[in-house]
Amino acid sequence: MEAAPGGSPAPAVEAPAPQPEAQTLEPRSDRRAGRLSFCTKVCYGIGGVPNQVASSAMAFYLQLFLLDVAQIPAAQVSLVLFGGRVSGAAADPVAGFFISRSRRTGSGQLMPWVLGCMPFTALAYFFLWYLPPFTNLRGLWYMTFYCLFQALSTFFQVPYTALTMLLTPSPRERDSATAYRMTMEMAGTLLGAAAHGLIVSGAHGPHSCEDAEFPGPGAVSPHATCLYSVAAAAVAVTYPVCGGLLCLGVKERPDPSAPASSQGMSFLAGLGLTIRHPPYLKLVISFLFISAAVQVEQSYLVLFCTHASQLHDHVQSLVLTILVSAVLSTPLWEWVLQRFGKRMSAFGICVMVPFVILLAAVPTAPVAYVVAFVSGVSIALSLLLPWSMLPDMVDDFQLQHQHGPGIETIFYSSYVFFTKLSGAGALGISTLSLEFAGYEAGACKQAEQVVVTLKVLIGAVPTCMILTGLCILMVGPGPKVPSQDSSHQLSLRRRTSYSLAAS
Repeated sequence: MEAAPGGSPAPAVEAPAPQPEAQTLEPRSDRRAGRLSFCTKVCYGIGGVPNQVASSAMAFYLQLFLLDVAQIPAAQVSLVLFGGRVSGAAADPVAGFFISRSRRTGSGQLMPWVLGCMPFTALAYFFLWYLPPFTNLRGLWYMTFYCLFQALSTFFQVPYTALTMLLTPSPRERDSATAYRMTMEMAGTLLGAAAHGLIVSGAHGPHSCEDAEFPGPGAVSPHATCLYSVAAAAVAVTYPVCGGLLCLGVKERPDPSAPASSQGMSFLAGLGLTIRHPPYLKLVISFLFISAAVQVEQSYLVLFCTHASQLHDHVQSLVLTILVSAVLSTPLWEWVLQRFGKRMSAFGICVMVPFVILLAAVPTAPVAYVVAFVSGVSIALSLLLPWSMLPDMVDDFQLQHQHGPGIETIFYSSYVFFTKLSGAGALGISTLSLEFAGYEAGACKQAEQVVVTLKVLIGAVPTCMILTGLCILMVGPGPKVPSQDSSHQLSLRRRTSYSLAAS
């Protein structure tokens, strides 16, 4: 507004002249203004570490803890896992509704939700691994705290992931921030499985079965319960530490869709619009199967090594191999996504398919380590790809519909809702199959039917799910990535909204 003094002698002629010059310089200034610092990206990535640390420990060890330490029947474990995942899925639309309708505060609209949920999530996680003194209602105890943890972690994860859209108007910088987040979350996954596994390794040594007179269920070991409590406390501490770093290093920008005083559309109306968006619908359906396959693979790896093969001495090393390969391959996959496109890169997920079948057929140590390494590479892509594609879906949707604030939260919360729902069904049904096969909680040696069931769950089930998800993703036209002109149009719109909201 103050750049016009040079044109004051002849306003009618000189006034239009600066406009083309300003337009030609705008893309370069937008790129500079939307660039995120290295510190901001790292702190943003650190914010997602606690949930991944906790999720990693639960993915590999919670089922084993409930079956062999708490000695809950497999049918009750199935209900605990299913009920917890359903509560987490049900919390997603609730979180999306309240977050999209909440008012912006001095620290932003999303950041208060992220920081406010952290201490309560840490407490719920600790009591999830605590062995209560009573035995009759242990199933209800773990059901309560698992449901509570899943719901609280959802109220943390939905605004945290949606925060990507409010860090910068630049799509390239958002992709870069997503890569930093995924890399840090992979490191958190590695930290969670490594720390938890090292602490509780003494609770599942082979000596516990060798010293037993009978292979059936035994008494609960106080040493094992103490180790699991220590591991839970160590993981719970990461929530306040990482939350403080997130608050110090990341500043939430104003909502780029509309002024802060606007309430925006209702969550149900936005959910109906997002579901009717064909590229987003195909993305969600395909990753329903892929994410469920990854969850099944993680959940049954430790049980497979313990009861269906002679690999119980290699459990911790195999888990670390999976996670190290996932962490190291995440930056490589980010380069592949930008070099070859996100849709073509999806074929990298199916690399693990022949190897998991080989592990089920030949459960030896050399084969297991190769499978663990390849599985980690594929799992890294399966986690990175949907979160890299979601911002493109939001951009494409906003270009077509031009709706107001809160749409980013609806996109992210609905995606997490459907993937958690699919994981709940997959884990609930698969754990129930162990009950039908005759799994004995706390037993040192399981029946042959249980061994066969574990081989099917570790090999055939993930294979079918991954291939089905990839077929759905590849059918029809691929998701539209906004062109440079479209991205620049959205960037200008967001830059204008940022300026209006900040003024």
